Amino acid sequence: MNQDVKICSLAFALLFFVGSVWPQNGVPVSPGALDSARIVERLVQHDQTQLARLKRYRALRHYSVEYRGFSRTVTAKMDVEVNYDSSSGKHFRIISQTGSKTLCQRVLKRAVDSEEEASLDKRATALTPTNYRFSLVGNDNVAGRPAYILNVEPVSRSKFLYSGKIWVDGEDFAVIKMEVQPARNPSLWISRTVIHSINAKKDGFWLPEHNQSETKVRIGGTAVLTIDYGKYEIARE
Repeated sequence: MNQDVKICSLAFALLFFVGSVWPQNGVPVSPGALDSARIVERLVQHDQTQLARLKRYRALRHYSVEYRGFSRTVTAKMDVEVNYDSSSGKHFRIISQTGSKTLCQRVLKRAVDSEEEASLDKRATALTPTNYRFSLVGNDNVAGRPAYILNVEPVSRSKFLYSGKIWVDGEDFAVIKMEVQPARNPSLWISRTVIHSINAKKDGFWLPEHNQSETKVRIGGTAVLTIDYGKYEIARE
């Protein structure tokens, strides 16, 4: 398999997995007081409230990818403006791009296009019992805040779903951290993709802050995709 085909196959694995985000409800609950069903119920309630409250935002994201293989390293970067509207989903505009044109078009651009596609059907990608099976595996402390740790397993092998662990804030019931893998391997040439994602509270809303995906190719090396979400400009109604 030539280098271009390998790089092309990475694009399908380096999809952007963004957990739904939820605003604060002001009712703190100590981790350990609830079972998984109740935690998920609170999580879904916050997702519904989020959809109602968060109408629009704008942000400038910074994407980068580094591919290491065959005794060489190839990199690319892309700055992307994202505009979110609750009625129409996310829309992206590429501001600048540098480095490998192949990586820009076949990895970074595909990651952007995949997120835009996923945003059009929120129900199909949401963290709900319709899409996932949940189990409580423990408690943790993240950035000084108590959190529940849940195992999540997809009901179907959709390319937009994942399996692994999520950390749910014990007070706001927002997803604050994720360590997951895609539910479906996008290519026989991909051995594994691991995704680490961090959310943070911005003006009362929990929004993505940092995402890193590491993909190992069976024959050929490793690719690391990083997304820094930048500063949000949230529209107030």
